[in-house]
Formats: sequence, structure tokens, C-alpha cells
Amino acid sequence: MNDQYLDAFVRESEEEITKLNNSLLALETDPGDEAAMDQIFRTAHTLKGNFGAMGFEDASDLAHAIEDLLDEMRQGGMAVTPEVMDLIFAGVDQIEAIVHEIEEHGEATVDTDETVAELRAVLEEGVESADGAPTATDGQGDVAAGGGGTSAAAVADLDLDPDDVGGTLVQAEIDVGDSDMAGVDAMLAMEAVEEVFDVVATDPQREAIEDGDYEETFSLFLDAEDLGRVDAELDSVGKIATADVTDVSDALGSDAAAGSDPGEADDHAVDEIKSVRVDVDQLDDLHGLVEQLVTSRIKLRRSVEQADLDAAGETLSELDKITANLQNTVMDMRLIPLKKVVGKFPRMVRDLARELDKEVAFEIEGEDIELDRTILTEISDPLMHIIRNSLDHGIEAPDEREAAGKPRQGTVTLRASRERDHVIIEVEDDGAGLDVEHIQQQAEEQGVRSADELEAMDDSAIYDLIFHPGFSTATEVTDVSGRGVGMDVVHDTVTQLDGSVSVDSTPGEGTTVSLRLPVTMAIVKVLFVQVGGEEYGVPIKNVDEITRTTDVKTINGREVIKHNDEIYPVVELAETFDVPGETTSNGDGMLVRIRESERQVALRCDAVNAQEEVVVKPLEGILSGTPGLSGTAVLGDGNIVHILDVVTL
Repeated sequence: MNDQYLDAFVRESEEEITKLNNSLLALETDPGDEAAMDQIFRTAHTLKGNFGAMGFEDASDLAHAIEDLLDEMRQGGMAVTPEVMDLIFAGVDQIEAIVHEIEEHGEATVDTDETVAELRAVLEEGVESADGAPTATDGQGDVAAGGGGTSAAAVADLDLDPDDVGGTLVQAEIDVGDSDMAGVDAMLAMEAVEEVFDVVATDPQREAIEDGDYEETFSLFLDAEDLGRVDAELDSVGKIATADVTDVSDALGSDAAAGSDPGEADDHAVDEIKSVRVDVDQLDDLHGLVEQLVTSRIKLRRSVEQADLDAAGETLSELDKITANLQNTVMDMRLIPLKKVVGKFPRMVRDLARELDKEVAFEIEGEDIELDRTILTEISDPLMHIIRNSLDHGIEAPDEREAAGKPRQGTVTLRASRERDHVIIEVEDDGAGLDVEHIQQQAEEQGVRSADELEAMDDSAIYDLIFHPGFSTATEVTDVSGRGVGMDVVHDTVTQLDGSVSVDSTPGEGTTVSLRLPVTMAIVKVLFVQVGGEEYGVPIKNVDEITRTTDVKTINGREVIKHNDEIYPVVELAETFDVPGETTSNGDGMLVRIRESERQVALRCDAVNAQEEVVVKPLEGILSGTPGLSGTAVLGDGNIVHILDVVTL
């Protein structure tokens, strides 16, 4: 299949799924919303037709079953209830999982038969036939069933370290059939599987399985390369009657296990933005600028050949203007509306509110505000975590709100606005607000600040302590608060994007978290420093002050400087990067003191050179993740300069 057509199909399907989710939410809120119902049918029909046209019949059948069930609602034959909507949303999740699999592998192996059968059963016999309709799907999109509960829950209970799994984590639900010796047959089956695969965990425990202490099935979690091979290999194991195989990699580390990596699997994760829509006028501008660029290149070559320096200088001035316009045009083409990311958030809020037994209205303002594609992708996880916090810790339970004289339904608002070359994104809730005394107590207990320091801080500074690494005010880790990233990672992510984050709160009235972000970030202004025969770039946003080394002191064998009663250790760049050559050409050198908010250090170099705007390219391949380096920049003379990452130096 043509990759170009497939990519267009995937992109359109993703947009239609987001539309479908949000229309379904509108219908659930107001079952009489005819506009939402009409939009749902248009979207479901489009999905059904597109899947059928591309040959993905299982997905088309699923979309058709959802369409038929919704038609019954429209005709008044079935009420719009949370239980029925749970089943419909589970079907939409499975469609989304199919689209992701098509994007990754060019085909879909997700079995939709069970979900289609449940939808048809509800259509024919009513919601009771669903026997407790599922509210979520597993990592592959299959509606989880069987003795071990949902795959995600089973994986979370195992407390597996993601680093222990080298390939794909596969859950194989094993049925050994009718047996007089269930434990023995299960043991033989496990041993046969272990001859082929690395079994990293079992559910229930291995001893229980070998004692026959399990229901009809038990689960083996395998470290494998791909799902197809597991299916084929298990089919050949004689001791296994049936094996239901599911890819559960996405569930690994996604639940309440503390310390999970940011961005680890999440049912509502926002994928990297892989396509943008470009206005025809922008394409015309780009084409015109390229024509000017070609013309100037010819003129410059002719001037050089004729040794006409005056003409060459004029042409270079022209090139400066053309490249500046070219840069602005391309930057504009990278801008994407915020709704590309936040479009999935209403569905996430709905599911979390159901999980927490809370009533929550979610509002979005300014979703047409545009940001650079990279920035949008990076802030999706932090925004999701802030919203989760609002639901889990901010918005109170309905009875609690009512007792406090508030509406039973809480409100979370995501608001975006543009301020010149920055965008302000606020997440505001009308919940309980932050407890200053509780934050002070936790900060002192966790050693974040001393009692005297806390006493001298105003409320605003105390609120900002929630961004301190490892700091938590939660008395317990819930399924919601334990997922994803922490507020310290929110702060770090926003800061690395050259932005800032702050929090404001009023006890009993609510909390607002504000993110201030640049619109674009491709061009970075750096300070060039000389170390021996090497040159490095330090982002200007990280630099607080440049001084000579006269104030350096030695404490406990380490060189430091003092600024505003704070101690800044001195980092020798020559030693850090093992720079060859003479490194004392400027006396004892120069010090570049880094902003305290980034890292409390001072960098020693031989000399400080110029400042310049550069295009920073991140390190890739084996160099990716090199401590102390964030990327490289190509200078005008063709030389490559490494850009320092002051946090990991």
C-alpha cells in the first residue's frame, strides 16, 4: 500500500476519532443535543467508509456497530446512559488502537469480534446483556477479559521495572483445558513456554499456578520481539488448549507505581505531531523566497568570479533579508493550533471523573492559539498531569462541595492567550485550593526548606515549592495521581523550552497553574566560550553573570564562588570534556555563572567570545543523552560547535 495514502488515512482517522470522542461527550452531557448526534453520525460514517475503502474490514465492522447503536439512541429506542457510553467509548478506543497499529505496521491484527458482539448484544437485548460493560481497553485495544482482570491492572500489580523488559511485554492468558491435574498440566505448559520465551512474571504467583490454585486461566508475561511469533509458538505447545495473547507494553509502568517514567503508557497520551497543514499563501511565499534565494546565489557567484567586492557586499545584504524572511515563513509553517493537543483532554477528564466518582465540567478557551510543533508535543504530558492533579487533589467529591456551599459539579478550565512572542496557558479549577500550612509542613519534613526559610517565604513562594524535585503533598498515591510525570518534571520540561511555570491558589476557591511558553524555539541565542582549542556554546537563557576568577575560594578541596550568600561550585570545562591543549591563555580564565533556577554552578573557561543566534540540532544516535551536551550548531564558517546542557554537566 502506498505510504503516502496510508499516512493521509492515519492522519485523517486521528482527527475524526478526536471529533467523535468530543461529540460523544457533548451527547452524554446533553442527550437531546441534535447537533452533536448529527456530528457523531457524520464522523462514524466517515470512519466506517475510510476503513472499508482501505481494506480494514474489522475496523469498519466495529465503526458500523457503533453507528447502529447510536442510531437506536437517535430513534429513541435506547437511553443515553453512562453504562452504554462506556461501551461505545471502549469501541472508539479500540478503533484508535487499530489506527495506531496501522500507522506502525501497515496492518491491523486487533480482534474486534468480542467488542462488536457486545455492541450488537446491547443493541438487541439492552445494556444488561453487556454484563458490566468495560470502561477501558488494554494496551492493544482489545477489551480485556479472563481470569486476570484487565491487562493494565495485572501489569501494574506485578511492579515490573520497564528496564527489565528488552523487547515487547506480552501477556499470554493460558487455558490448559479440562484437566484432573490442573497444577501439573500448568507446570508442564509453563516449562514448555520457557523453552522458547523469557517469562518475566506470572499471574497469579507461580507457586499458586503449580498448585492448581487459579481459575479457568492464568497469565504468563513474556519478553518477546513481536506478537505474531508468540501466537505462532504458543499454538504449537501441546499442553496449551488456548492462549489469548495481548501486547501490554503500553501498560508497563503506567499505573500507580511511584517513580514511573514521564510519558510512559497512558490511555490518553498525545502522540508526537507528525503532520501540519500549510496555508497555500504560505507555500506561495516560500516559493517566492526560494526564487529570490536562487537569484541571489547566482549574483553572488558572479561577483566573486569577477572579484567585485562591492557587488558581493550588496548581494550578501540581500541574502540577509531573504534568509530572515525565509526563517520567519518556515517558523510560521511549524505553528499548530493548541486544539491539536488538547482535543483529547475532554475525554480524559470524563474518564477520570468517572473513576474518581466526581462531577466535573471541562472547558477550553483559546484552543486556536498556535505554538511550535515541538513545543506542543513536549507540553502535552505536563498539561495532562496538571489536569489530573486538578481532578484528583483539587476538585472535591460532590457531597463535600455541596456541604461547602458549592455546586456539586466542579469546573476545570484550560485557557490559552497570546502575549507578543509568548503564549500563556492556564489550568484553573474551582476546587479546595492549596493548603499553605500543609505544604510548609511537608517541605520541612522532606528537607526541602528549613523552618526559618519557610517562615520568611510568602504564600506565592510556598506554592512554588510543589515544583521541587521529589516534593509531594499527597497523603496517599492514587491510581490517578500516581501516573505519569510529577510537578518537578512539569517545571523542568517548561524551563527547557525557555518558558516558566507558576501556581496561584485561594483556599476553598481553587488553584491556577500558569505556563508561559515561547511561540517558537528553533533559533537559540548562545554565548561562545573558549576552552583550550575548543569552543562551546552556552544558551544565553542559562547565563546569569560573567566574571573573572579573582573571587574563587577553596572549600573542602573544591573551588567555589559566593554570590548573594549562596555557594556556587566551579565546574572546570577543560577537565569535564578532557580538552587537549593549553588552557591558561587568559590568566586563570573566566567564570560563567549559571542562573540558580537552572543549576547552582559556575563554569570556568579560558575566554568568553561572541553571542550569536544559532540553529541547535539535538544529538542523535549513540551521542544522544551525552551528559553535559544538548546538541550541536553549525557556524557560518562551517565549524560545528557543541551546545552545553548546564543541568547534566
